[in-house]
Amino acid sequence: MTPFDLPAPLALARAVEVIPDRPGMGLEPKWDGWRAEIHTGSGRVWSRHGTDLTRPFSDVAEAAAALPDAVLDGELVAVLDDGRGVAFDRLQSRAGGRGPRAGADFSVHVAVFDVLAVGDTDLRPRPYTERRAELLRVLAGGPATLRAVPSTEDVQEARAWVGALGGVEGVVGKPADGRYVAGRGSGWVKWRQRHSTEAVVLGVTGTAPAEQAVVLGRRRAGQMQAVGVSLPLGNRLRRDVAPLLHATGSAIRELAGTVGGLPGAAPVRYLPVVPEVVVEIEVDQEKLEFGRYRHRPRVRRVRGDLTSDMVDEIP
Repeated sequence: MTPFDLPAPLALARAVEVIPDRPGMGLEPKWDGWRAEIHTGSGRVWSRHGTDLTRPFSDVAEAAAALPDAVLDGELVAVLDDGRGVAFDRLQSRAGGRGPRAGADFSVHVAVFDVLAVGDTDLRPRPYTERRAELLRVLAGGPATLRAVPSTEDVQEARAWVGALGGVEGVVGKPADGRYVAGRGSGWVKWRQRHSTEAVVLGVTGTAPAEQAVVLGRRRAGQMQAVGVSLPLGNRLRRDVAPLLHATGSAIRELAGTVGGLPGAAPVRYLPVVPEVVVEIEVDQEKLEFGRYRHRPRVRRVRGDLTSDMVDEIP
């Protein structure tokens, strides 16, 4: 029996602009997948938000049941059979309760990065170094689809993982003496590789200044389409962007919550503007996924030197 109720709330990482470079900070690769909590003793799998994923990921549950009784924290990763790396979008094929299907071109692995309990022992009060040692012991000799992520204190080694290891999108730092605390209390930090591109402003969402963001668009086959909703604009950016925007006169419109990178979220309401202002945005995925940016882009600046027809079309 586990020493706490399951699923337990998971630790979260705070976003940072640079990889932390200091003694006593363990660095691990951040894989491009779905966060999951796994209880090997019962063969149960949950999402970060506590949704039961045991049925859609029955292959993971079955493999985990071969391990000693433990509560694991990790990332579900879709590994392509042809060796090209990982494909986040394949995980979506398991949504809605659909499990493994014959003929699929991928298998689901788990990049395991922490352990909350072993048997009836709660490991969350233990420092990261002790949990890491116990994690390696639990996974030793286990199924090939459940493996511990590598760990280092060398920033150059950690940075080299991004791009060299297929599916690694960033680096997570964990204090060596840090306990496992739900939310952001563990002191974990997360650095993601960022890319710059351009997009056209299609509208404004949010009423309070601190919540105002812009709807971003790009053309596909000559037709403009919404590809995402930015993070809220800071004061300076609002001052730069606002005078350039001209309302179309249309009523408030709605976008599906998924366009804002939030599957299952409520529709995004926005005021349409003339699609003539181009902004430079920062994204963590160069390619669109299901026609939109999965994570909300950050607007960096207005590109007054560009017109909307100069923005690259979606391939």
